[in-house]
Amino acid sequence: MNLIKRSILITGASGGIGATLADHLAREGARLTLVARREGALQATLDRITSEGGHATGVVGDITDPVVQQRAISQALDTCGQLDMLVNNAGNVRAGRLENLSSEDIQAMINLNLITPILLTRLALPALRAGGQGAVVNISSGFGLVGGPFYQVYAATKAGLARFGESLRRELLGEGVSVHTVYPGATRTAMMESNAAGPELGFIYQTAEEVARIVVAGLLADEPDIITAPQERRTFIKLNIERPGEVDAFYAGIKDRLEEAVKDHSSL
Repeated sequence: MNLIKRSILITGASGGIGATLADHLAREGARLTLVARREGALQATLDRITSEGGHATGVVGDITDPVVQQRAISQALDTCGQLDMLVNNAGNVRAGRLENLSSEDIQAMINLNLITPILLTRLALPALRAGGQGAVVNISSGFGLVGGPFYQVYAATKAGLARFGESLRRELLGEGVSVHTVYPGATRTAMMESNAAGPELGFIYQTAEEVARIVVAGLLADEPDIITAPQERRTFIKLNIERPGEVDAFYAGIKDRLEEAVKDHSSL
């Protein structure tokens, strides 16, 4: 995949993986349209990219709002004349026992992590098809591959996003739009600041820079599935497929400590 002068729309681009990925894609020569709710943080990302000679414009708003979705796509088309790639990156999380999660938090995760990427992709498809080399990039999660306790709703949304991407990829074969799914592991971003779990509890952290580099390399190589996690975590993912009972036993041994460590983990 060639990223030079590609028009790319990225949601959730004011910080974390979204903003860092925007930096890397701009350095590859892409033209960016960035969407985020936090105007100041979004402007900082735009200023950083343009100061390095990159091309980026911003849309401030809540991407779950259909009006903002349409405005973002229209701005990409108006600014760049086309839309070549949609990166569904915006997401949120609330950890905890299912019976302790509020209905509002459950619905917020499902809406932003799963429903919005599906609706935004549907809205973007005509523009993505038009150029003949369109792409959809869905940022799932390691929890989309291995469901961990106290993340049942978040895992459901990220696994759902992954299967959405897989199904859509096969639906669009030969039609000029590729679909790629990214599976980041624990990443040191603001979204993870309220999580106190470390490697002993299964959270092996990477930086957003490391994740972005792997994602860009995967896109350049046209990889449909991009797992950014380090080898230790990849081994755990494989174990979950081949011997899930061992993964159950691992979580049984750390469950009480894990519940305490993640009880305040929320980006809502």
